[in-house]
Amino acid sequence: MIEYPKIQSIFKRDEKTHKFLVGEWSLPEFAYLAFLEWEFTEKVDGTNVRVEWDGEKVLFGGRTDNAQMPTFLLARLQELFPSEKFAALYPETPMLLFGEGYGAKIQKGGGNYKPDGVDFMLFDVLCGGLWLRREGVVDIAGGLCVERSYVVDLGTIYDAIDIVKGGMMSTFGSFEAEGLVIRPTVELQTRRGHRIISKLKTRDF
Repeated sequence: MIEYPKIQSIFKRDEKTHKFLVGEWSLPEFAYLAFLEWEFTEKVDGTNVRVEWDGEKVLFGGRTDNAQMPTFLLARLQELFPSEKFAALYPETPMLLFGEGYGAKIQKGGGNYKPDGVDFMLFDVLCGGLWLRREGVVDIAGGLCVERSYVVDLGTIYDAIDIVKGGMMSTFGSFEAEGLVIRPTVELQTRRGHRIISKLKTRDF
């Protein structure tokens, strides 16, 4: 099962404090695209989940093949993603879903997101070797009746920095969000073929 690509930090980090060195871009592409339009989604503090439909059966995985998944989260995923559902909706369309498992007992503040259980939020879909556009991810989430990430704002990288540095409230309730995942509104790659996508956390500054 393919692992989700590592998300590159926007800036280089101070070796001692591990805080961002604002202005010292980690990739030249970030500097070049800094003033163009990006979409911002809330970064949920959970655990990475992969759901693969190969056309016959459904497989589940964590961030890596060696990652251990809590049994209570696996049970919820099996409830959300029975093979019969995929077979009815996408009988000839294998796909790999990437999302966040979140809720009680997942990470320190997991109960803020869902105090009485766990759930799954879809944020990316790989289908036919291509990353689906936002509208495609929304359609898949709607068809499967699962939660998906929402665009909380659009703007430049500097707009995203201002939002995160100032502290932002979570869309899940009255607590501070961990940060933002940001990506250009048009899917782009570096010259090495890596996706242009990054994340900003309040604690990075």
